Formats: sequence, C-alpha cells, structure tokens
Amino acid sequence: MEIKIKSGDLASQKTPCLVLGVLDKRKLSAPAEAIDQAAGGYLRNVLGKGDLDGEAGRTLMLYGVPGVAAERLLLVGCGKPKDFNRTVYAKAIAAAVATLNQGHTSAALFTLAELRPEGADRYDALRDTVTVAMDKSYRFEQTKSEKKPAPPLKRVDLWVADKADAPTAELAARHGLAIAQGVALAKDLGNLPGNICTPSYLAERAQGLGRDYPALKVQVLEEADMEALKMGALLSVSRGSRQPAKLIVFEYRGGAAGSKPIVLVGKGLTFDAGGISIKPAEAMDEMKYDMCGGAGVFGTMAAVAELGLPINLIGVVPASENLPDGAANKPGDIVTSMSGQTIEILNTDAEGRLILCDALTYSERFDPALVVDLATLTGACVVALGKHACGLFTKDDALAAELLSAGEAAADRAWRLPLWDDYQQQLDSNFADMSNVGGREGGAITAACFLARYTKKLTWAHLDIAGIAWLSGKEKGATGRPVPLLTELLLGRSGARPTPP
Repeated sequence: MEIKIKSGDLASQKTPCLVLGVLDKRKLSAPAEAIDQAAGGYLRNVLGKGDLDGEAGRTLMLYGVPGVAAERLLLVGCGKPKDFNRTVYAKAIAAAVATLNQGHTSAALFTLAELRPEGADRYDALRDTVTVAMDKSYRFEQTKSEKKPAPPLKRVDLWVADKADAPTAELAARHGLAIAQGVALAKDLGNLPGNICTPSYLAERAQGLGRDYPALKVQVLEEADMEALKMGALLSVSRGSRQPAKLIVFEYRGGAAGSKPIVLVGKGLTFDAGGISIKPAEAMDEMKYDMCGGAGVFGTMAAVAELGLPINLIGVVPASENLPDGAANKPGDIVTSMSGQTIEILNTDAEGRLILCDALTYSERFDPALVVDLATLTGACVVALGKHACGLFTKDDALAAELLSAGEAAADRAWRLPLWDDYQQQLDSNFADMSNVGGREGGAITAACFLARYTKKLTWAHLDIAGIAWLSGKEKGATGRPVPLLTELLLGRSGARPTPP
C-alpha cells in the first residue's frame, strides 16, 4: 500500500474519496466542519435526514458534494467524544477501509487523525491509520486455487492541518508501513498449514529474508549442530517427527559496534499434536498456529531491517513438530538440556518449554542486554486473560514497565502476571532436576517459572501469546501479534520513536 502526506486547503484536495469523522449527535470533526462550510452546509443538511448520527463504525458515502474537489466523501461515525479512544478509532478506520474496498475505491484521503483519540498523540493516530488500514486489507489466499481480486484500495493519504506536522506524519507512515508488513509476514507464516510450513520451510523463508535485507544475516543450525551443542531438550521433541528440527538464528547489527544486542526467542512449533499426550481432535487444526512466536520474531526482524533501526538485534527460532511416534518422548522420560539440567517429562504436550529452554541457553553466547521470548505456551494464559492481552512475566520491574508501556503505545497490550518463587516447588521432581509441568494450578505461571530456571544469567522477559496469536471461529486466522509491541519496544530502545509533545 502506498502512503502520501497531504496538507493545505481540504476542499481543494483532489482525491477519489475524502474520509471525514462525525461524532455522536452529528457533531462534525474540524475537517468535516471546514468541508461543510465550503459546501454551503451540505453535510449538515444530509445528516439532518437521519442516515448517520455518529455511531462508532457506521459510514455514509456521499457523491457530487458541491464546493469540494474530492470525487466523493465518506462520513465515518466516531461515537461519543468522551469514549473516543484508540480502540474506537481503530474501529472507525476499519469501517472506512471496508466501505472503501466494497465501493472499489483505489485511494482515499484520511482526516480522522485530527480527532486525536484519547491516549494517542499525532504520531500515534497517524501510524494507527496506516497499520489498521493495511491490517483490514490483508487477505490470505496462498493455498486457494481461485484467488479473489486484490482489495481495490491501493493508496492511503494522510492529511495534516498544519504543514509543520508533515515530518511527523512521514515518520508515522514509514513506521506504520514497516510494522504492518511485519505483521503481514507473521500472519502469512501462521496461516500456512503444517504440511507446507515445516521447520525446513521456515528455515528457507529465513534465508529469503536474509537475501531481501543484506543487513540481516541468517544461520540455520541442523540437528547435528544441536547434538554437538547438547540440546537434549529441543531434540527430544523433534524425535517424534519425520521433519528435522532447525534452529534459525537472525543477526542484525545496526547499532554501535560492541553494543550489546537484544535477543528475541520465538517458539516455532510448526504443528503440535501433543505427542504421546495427544490433544483432543476438536480444533486440533489450529495447532498450526503453535509457531506464532517464531512468526513474530520473523515479522519483527523484517520490520527492523526495513526501517534500518540503529540497534543490534538477534532473533532465535527453535523450529520443530510435536507428533506421536515410536521415538517420541514418553511421559516419565528424562532428558538433559543444553544447560546440563535434567527434566522429567510428565506431559509431552508441554513441549514448547523444552525447545525454548535450549534456545534461551543458546542466547547467552550473544552477551545480550535483554532477552524476550514469545510463545503460544499455555492454554492457562488464555483462561486467565482471554484474547485481548498477552501474559507478561519478568522479575525486572523496570523491564516490565517498559514492555507494558510499549504494548499500550502500539495498541498491542500485555498484562503482567506474577513470577514468584513460591510457584517453583510445583516443578519439583523425585527423579530429575525438575518436571516439565507443575499441575493445573497457575499453569501459565509455572510454565514461566520453568523458563526462569534457564535465564538466571539474563535480563529476561517471557510473553505468553497463546490468547492473542490467532482468532478462532468465523474470523479464524493469525493476528501477527506481538510484532507491534516488539517493534515499538525496539523503536524506543533505538531512539527512533519521536518524543510525545
């Protein structure tokens, strides 16, 4: 999608469609007010007929409006001023994009950012316009024999009332495009079926990213390499599959030489049947999404490389399948991780932590400033937080605050859960250093406690994204989260995000 910044007299702007906001009780936004004056009260006259009262998400297309250069006007309801936050704003943008695509509109000039939703500055509102517009234009058709025509909306123009704000708008557009492209990549990988998106496929896509972005170096470790590193936990999972495991390592060095990197570790289970502790058949197809943590690393690395951020960043994706087989893990088996700690496997469906623990130990070699892992790790986190926020676990209060703030700024929220040592006893084992599950109580917390045993040398946070990585039902599909949160974190760490006024 192409993005352009425009300013100046709104009535004289030539565009296939001009998008204007209308608040509750038919209150016009400032841009809509200016257009109404240019049109001799035309908008108020139309609204007086009752076709649109400002309800959030409703739209009304107008043609042949006098006194304006735009071919048509799209009025978008934005709700009550006191309730106009970023969620409502996103709903308004999404409704506008849906109407524009249905009306076969190729380009539109958006003015809704002038309403300034609560909790967003100008940069945020303009960036949200881009990310939401691209998200709502996303389609996954790679595996369909007959593909629908691409959405007609190809260009989104952003209007700023004051030309002095154009540099901020340009930056917001550039950042928004990169984030949206990273989200789309993560969605594509998540939506692919397990027979296509195998560990080897992920490795090939990673190498393709390395070719697309020369600043991005990619290394793929094979099972023999992992054997040499004594990654017994990760390899114990892949033994149940005919697909060989891969450890994918991205390296982006955009920061100062010698500056410690940030490391992102993403769970890449390309299909999870549960192993010998096999999952119920219902909705098992959705276990192709168990690699969305890895997909999130792919999307974030692509966004950072696209923007050329001045930061050092490493991405690590342990990729495998978890299937039942004669060589698969059995309940009661004991494996030795790369750290040397032994693990009693009481439930083979708690495999994500087995591949992550070796990847976390591997990340120590980069002497990182920070490590963040992201994983569709537990159903318990979905029960606790639902589909709106990912679970955040860390013992570092400053890091927790930074991640929570990044989530709010990116409209990709997290919620902190405890990581107290009180829960560690649930992982005690009579036969190994620890078990891989801690019972039903606090399942998301004990999973994080397990990972904490492998991060004692690191400044570390864990994001359990099981509730936010994909949608079920009629809108089934990957969401691309938490690419916005992570990219926001890196924008802040690199100093590339503008300081709010």
